[in-house]
Amino acid sequence: MISTGAAVAATPAAAPVGEHGTGDPSGRSPVPGSPPGSSRWRQRLEIALFVTPALALMATFVVWPVVSAVRMSFFRWKGFGPMDDFVGLRNYEQVLGDAVFRDAVVHNLTIVGLSVAVQLPLGLLLAVLLNRRIRGRGLLRTIVFVPYVLAEVIAGVVWFQLLQPRSGLVEEILTTVGITPPEQGFLGTPGLALWTVFVVLTWKYLGLAVLLFLAGLQGVPDELYEAAQLDGASWWQVQRRVALPLLGPTIRTWAFLSMIGSLQLFDMVWILTGGGPANATTTMATYLVSQGTQRGNYGIAGAASVVLFVIAFVMALLYQVLVLRRDTGDQR
Repeated sequence: MISTGAAVAATPAAAPVGEHGTGDPSGRSPVPGSPPGSSRWRQRLEIALFVTPALALMATFVVWPVVSAVRMSFFRWKGFGPMDDFVGLRNYEQVLGDAVFRDAVVHNLTIVGLSVAVQLPLGLLLAVLLNRRIRGRGLLRTIVFVPYVLAEVIAGVVWFQLLQPRSGLVEEILTTVGITPPEQGFLGTPGLALWTVFVVLTWKYLGLAVLLFLAGLQGVPDELYEAAQLDGASWWQVQRRVALPLLGPTIRTWAFLSMIGSLQLFDMVWILTGGGPANATTTMATYLVSQGTQRGNYGIAGAASVVLFVIAFVMALLYQVLVLRRDTGDQR
């Protein structure tokens, strides 16, 4: 046997090693025969190769349209000819001073609030029920999720036909059970149109909430359920004390997606009501499309789109700072 001292004495002097045990202080093993620094440039080239297409697409379909909308908002332009009638901030003054646009902002914020107040508890309830082992669970999950898969145009056209006054299936059912529908129909009555649109939106997008909440519930370890049941907790107590608190990140993510989608709401409203009756369902998106494509006021439409972008960006930033930062670990 060789003693420890002899073994250490017999060991040749080791070369300086990096953090990961290699000769390169950066921790990466150099390629044999490659000049110093070549691996670093190769890594940068690979990053540029993969990132450049995504940046090009973002610049083409995101950055350039935003810049064009901002530029358009400073001109009075009808959609043809050069933009040479510079009006400065007058388009913004007209948009912010328009009662229709202010009502549109209120409508968007109303849908944001209703989505959280109605779709959140309803989605949680359905997710908790569908997470249990019941007969036909797969079929029930499919039925709940199918509306979300349908295209907005198809869903909007179907509901537009169902809600037709005096001929739609909804009014026929109500008449059969003894309920008198409104004279102008649900979509034609100013006091009911926005609520009717929200019912259709809930039917359309509730499946996404249920899907996300189900995924979160299935990620809860079974050991937690079993430990709570051994402590004498009932099924409802297990859901309220164990499952729902662990769904916090999922709920906050869904609320963020719902908020952004409600602010950008366009297609379903445009198909069902076109923003009517009497601007009762106008949203910021339908307002700017109406001003641009129907009235030819592209400068005003550009100003409205910029205002919409600023509102959505500010709300998203505030939500990120005040709510989502607890999920990213940034508590400063």
